[in-house]
Amino acid sequence: MADSNSGGSLSGLKQNEAREFHAIFVTSFFFFTGIAVVAHFLVWLWRPWFPGVEGYTMLNDVTATVSPILSVLV
Repeated sequence: MADSNSGGSLSGLKQNEAREFHAIFVTSFFFFTGIAVVAHFLVWLWRPWFPGVEGYTMLNDVTATVSPILSVLV
């Protein structure tokens, strides 16, 4: 059986199609990576991954902050 793919590509794409697919793939990869970096930075600003000596002191005041809000809602 003769090989019908004369371009030599295992994917079956021609050279220009493969370049176009690669360009789209690389662009979308960098776009997704940029979004992930921004998301990780925002989460790190919200709550650092490595707490200081006092730990996550923000969590100690959660009940004092949430109870007035819940009393208004309920």
